[in-house]
Amino acid sequence: MDDILSELRKKEEEDLARIMADRHKLSYLDLSRITIDLDSLKILPKETARANSIAVIQSVGKKLQVAVTNPERPGVSEVLDNLKRNQYEIQLFLVSPTSLEKALDKYKEIPRFEEVKAGIIEISGTKIASFETISSSLAKLKEALDARIQEKTAKKASDALELILAGALGINASDIHMEPTDSGSKIRFRIDGVLQDLMVIPLSLYQLVLSRIKLISEIKLNIHDKPQDGRFTIRIKEDIEVRTSILPGPYGESVVLRLLLPKTIAITFEALGVQPPLLKIIDSELRKPNGMILTTGPTGSGKTTTLYAFLKKIASPAVKIITIEDPIEYHLPNLTQTQVDHSKGYDFGNGLRSILRQDPDIILVGEIRDLETAEIAMHAALTGHLVFSTLHTNDAAGTIPRLIDLGVKTNIISPALNLVIAQRLVRILCEACKKENAPSDKEKKIILRVLSEMPPDYQKIRKPADQKNFKLWTSEGCEKCNFTGFKGRMGIFESFLVDDEMERLIIKNPPQADIEAAAKRQGMLTMYQDGVLKTLDGITSFEELNRVVSA
Repeated sequence: MDDILSELRKKEEEDLARIMADRHKLSYLDLSRITIDLDSLKILPKETARANSIAVIQSVGKKLQVAVTNPERPGVSEVLDNLKRNQYEIQLFLVSPTSLEKALDKYKEIPRFEEVKAGIIEISGTKIASFETISSSLAKLKEALDARIQEKTAKKASDALELILAGALGINASDIHMEPTDSGSKIRFRIDGVLQDLMVIPLSLYQLVLSRIKLISEIKLNIHDKPQDGRFTIRIKEDIEVRTSILPGPYGESVVLRLLLPKTIAITFEALGVQPPLLKIIDSELRKPNGMILTTGPTGSGKTTTLYAFLKKIASPAVKIITIEDPIEYHLPNLTQTQVDHSKGYDFGNGLRSILRQDPDIILVGEIRDLETAEIAMHAALTGHLVFSTLHTNDAAGTIPRLIDLGVKTNIISPALNLVIAQRLVRILCEACKKENAPSDKEKKIILRVLSEMPPDYQKIRKPADQKNFKLWTSEGCEKCNFTGFKGRMGIFESFLVDDEMERLIIKNPPQADIEAAAKRQGMLTMYQDGVLKTLDGITSFEELNRVVSA
C-alpha cells in the first residue's frame, strides 16, 4: 500500500510539473529517465544549484540543458544571467522537486576538488598518487587506460583524459598528440623531443575526450573544419598551463596538447650546458647596457628557455624588464610580461612601440618574424636598451643572411647586434643503464678530425691523452628511462660576437660561408664540436648527436 501511495504521489507531482511547464511555455522533463552528465553538473557549484533549485544536466560546448523547478524564483534569473555572460546558450526545462533532487544527489559523486569551471581541470589526489605508479613506464599507463576503456560509466571520458594528463606529467612528456585514423585514435607522447606511441583508443571514446578537451579549453564545439587554439590549466600542487591546438584532418580533428612544465624554466644560467669559454663571453655580454642578443634555431630547440635563463640572471629591482610574447608560456618574477593580441592590434611591432614608451632597460621580443619587428628591435638596441629575441635559422652564421632577407639594412645590423647564439637539444643518456663502448674506426676518425679542428680555447678542455684514447657511451634502455636509453635533454651551442672585424664584414652583405669563416677565426665552437665534447664526457651518445645535427 505504501508503494502504491508513493507512486501516486510521484505521478501527481509529475502531472503538476507538466502543467507548470505548459504555463511557463517550457519543456517538461523527468530526470529519472535520463543520464545526468557529471561534467555538466560541475558548471554550477553545488551550493548555488541547491539554493536555487537549478541544475545543468547536459552540455555540448557552450550549449547547456538546464533544469529548474520554478523559473520565477529570484535567484534563478541571476544564475541564468551569469551563465549567459559566460557565452553559454541555455535550453531550459521544468522538472518536479523530486526529479531535481535526483540530479542534485549526483553532486555526491563529484569530489569537492573536481567542481571546476571551464579553463581549469583538477586532477584528484587519486590520480596524483598514480603518478608514481604509472610514471615508471608507458606500459603501465597503457594498462591503466585499457581498464578505463572497459568501464561503462558517465565519467569515462573525463577519467581517460585525466589519466592521460597524469601519465604525461609523471613521465615528463612535453606534448600529447591525439591523431584519429579510420580505426581508432593514436595517442603519442613527446618525451625528450621524440614521439613515442602510447596506444590506440576507440573513436567513440576519442570523440568524447575531444569534446571534453574543447570544453575546458573554451574552444567552439560545433566547428570541425577549421583550426582552433585554446588553453587550460591543470590544477595540482602547482598550476600547469596547457596549450591546445586542434587541426581538421581526413578522419576527424587531431589534437596536440603542449604541457608548459614549470621545471622547464627552472634551469639556471650556469646549468644550460654551455662550455666555460662561451659561458664567460655570454656573462660579459649580459652586463652590457645596450645591444641585441639573438638565439636561433628551429622550433623546439630551447631558444626561449635560454633567454629566460638570461633574464633570471640579470633581473633585479634596479632594472625594468618588459617582454612581448606570443603567447606567454611561463610567468617569471621581477618583470612585466605582455602578450600579442592581434584582435586588439597589439602585435610585435605595435607592442614594441608601446613598450619603448614605458622606459624599459631590457626588452624581450618573443620572435623576430618580419621587417617591422626587426627594425624596431634593432633601433631599440641602438638607443640604450638591451634587447633579447629569437630567430629561426639553421646555425649562427645564417642569422645575418636571414635578417638581410627580411629587409634589414646591413648598416643597422652590424652596430645593433652584440651576440648570436645557435642551439639544439640532445637527449641525455640514462644514468641507470649507460655504459662505455670502444669507438669504431669510422667514429674514431670523425672524432679525431673534429677535435683537431677545435679552437685552441676548447682543445684545452680535453687532455692530450684523452684525444688518443677515448671511449664513447651508449645505453640499451631500462624501466627508469621507458626503455629509450635517455632521460632529459641538454643544449649544444655555437656563438659568435659582432666585433670590429665581423661588423666590417656584415656591411658588405657577405655570403653565409664568409660569416662562418670569420666566426671560426674568432674562436667559435660549432654545435657539432660542442656535441662531440658532450659525447666524450658521456652526456649523450654519438648516434644521438648525429640525429640532431650534422658534422
